[in-house]
Order: sequence, then structure tokens, then C-alpha cells
Amino acid sequence: MPTLTAAQKRAQAQADYDAFLARCPSRQLLDRISDKWVTLVLAALGSDGPHAPGSNRVGEPRAMRYSELARRLAGVSQKMLTQTLRSLERDGLVTRTVTATVPVTVTYELTDLGLSLHHVMHGIKDWAEAHMGEVLANREEYDTRVA
Repeated sequence: MPTLTAAQKRAQAQADYDAFLARCPSRQLLDRISDKWVTLVLAALGSDGPHAPGSNRVGEPRAMRYSELARRLAGVSQKMLTQTLRSLERDGLVTRTVTATVPVTVTYELTDLGLSLHHVMHGIKDWAEAHMGEVLANREEYDTRVA
């Protein structure tokens, strides 16, 4: 059996990824990126919100401080934001930069990989916002029928 290089091993593993298989590691990634806080952190770092109602403006991705992210993501706890940022950093979707100032400045920014995911998640976020009225009406109709 020939010895494989690291690149060959990664290519083989990628060819073997199938999220429909129970042991596939891509399931863990799907679980992570389907989290609402991950979606909102990616959107915030991608300068995708919040914006004025009816406005479809998307700004340029930019670095943000922890406190700025916490303000932008209404309802997120400090613990959840910290866990989310750490997991995104571990997966290579976000970089954390510490600048020696008084006090220390810590910023978070999308990597190229994170930016590619942001583009996908942007469409899902837009779809959810555009169709929420229909979903709420369908829920109400269903609840009335089933009750």
C-alpha cells in the first residue's frame, strides 16, 4: 500500500464526505453553521445588518470588537457569544486579533473561508426575513386546523 501525502489524504477524505452517513464529520459542521448565533455573527461581521426596513443595503465585511458584536446581536449572552466566536475561530471562519493598547483591543474578522460561508448564509437570512409573514400565517392556519 503506497504512502499518501497529507494533501492526498485530505483529498481522499473530502471524496469520502457524505453528510447522509452517520459518522461523516461534515454533520458536525452542519450542526455548527445551522446555529442562529453563528448565522448572526457571520451576518454582523459581513456588515449585513441591522438596516432600515425595506433597505437591501449590504456593507463591506469588517473587523468588529467583541462589545460591538454584543450590541449588534440583541439577546445573545456573553457566554454564548464567546463560545460562538471561539468555535468559529477554531473552524477557521473568523480570526481574532489582539492589539496591545490600554485597554487591550480584541477584534474579530471573517477569513476568506468565513466570507464564502457568509455569502451562503446571507441568502438564507434574506429568505427568512422575506418569507416570515407567510410562515407565521401557515403556522396559524396549521394550529387552527390541528387544535
